[in-house]
Amino acid sequence: MVTSNIRKSPRDGKPRTHASALLRDCEFGLFVEIGERVVLAECRIGDYNYIERHTEAIYTDIGKFCAIAANVRLNALNHPVNRVSQHKITYRPNEYFVDAKVDKAFRAERQSKRVTLGNDVWIGHGAIVLPSITIGHGAVVAAGAVVTKDVTPYSIVAGVPAKHIKWRFEKSIRERMIKLAWWDWEHEELSKAIPNMQTLSAEEFLENYP
Repeated sequence: MVTSNIRKSPRDGKPRTHASALLRDCEFGLFVEIGERVVLAECRIGDYNYIERHTEAIYTDIGKFCAIAANVRLNALNHPVNRVSQHKITYRPNEYFVDAKVDKAFRAERQSKRVTLGNDVWIGHGAIVLPSITIGHGAVVAAGAVVTKDVTPYSIVAGVPAKHIKWRFEKSIRERMIKLAWWDWEHEELSKAIPNMQTLSAEEFLENYP
């Protein structure tokens, strides 16, 4: 569990976080990079992920090889609009009254609505992902999108609310890519595959790794 700033070369596999990042009860995998003024709380961040400046996430699980752009909000929590007041005074009254306690039931409900990102997901600049959303492997969320529904693997979504625009690859390639699960390869195996990732089409790449 990482709760303090770490500044290391990314090639040694250890997390690299900007000194201004605020982290609370987070778990980081290998080769993770956290940018300027990123705020993370109770998140699990998998290997090879990078999160750009001013992004915020809470109660979020991120796979591997995800690219999170600047000013993104993952798990934009809702206020209790059904209550007399939707202000935090109703669920965090301890901030205003000496003997008051946090509304534990309300907090537990929020914690249960985690956001989940698969592997190789790209979240564009300024996108917002609402609670309980799952974004599948290889998906793309366009800049400024507001994601209110689950996103299918390898789908590209955009808009407010976000809607499917197109697929990154045809169905057969999507299925083969998920079966291949290259994101689970060892670091050394990935190193050998990089030239093919750079030069081959997705179909050609799959033919080289049956």
